Amino acid sequence: MQQDPNEPILTVVFYRTGGGNEPVREWLKSLKREERKIIGEDIKTLQFGWPLGMPLIRKLEPGIWEIRSRITQGVARVLLTVEGHMMVLLHGFIKKSQKTPRSELQTARQRLLDLRKE
Repeated sequence: MQQDPNEPILTVVFYRTGGGNEPVREWLKSLKREERKIIGEDIKTLQFGWPLGMPLIRKLEPGIWEIRSRITQGVARVLLTVEGHMMVLLHGFIKKSQKTPRSELQTARQRLLDLRKE
C-alpha cells in the first residue's frame, strides 16, 4: 500500500519521566522561538520521510538516532528511538564538541531502558 504523502509515517511522542515531566519538551521551551522552529521542522522532516540518513539523521547505536539541527548557538541534537510507527524524543542538547558527549548519550540510553521497562 502506498504511503499518503499528507500522512506522517511516524507519530512523535515526548519521553515522559515517572513523575510526568517531559525533558525534551522542557528543553525545547527554553530555546528561542526561531531555534524551536528549525528543530521542529527537522523533526517533521523525519516524521514524514522516515527512514532518512545523513546529514539530518544519524544512527548512534542500536535503537538510538540523532536529529542534527543547525541553529544560531551551534548544532542542536535530539536523540530519539523509533518503536513501530512511533518516534520517541528521548533527549535534547546543544552540542559544543566534535563528538557526542558520553553523558548525553547515557541520558538517552537510560531513558530508552526506562521506556522498554514500561
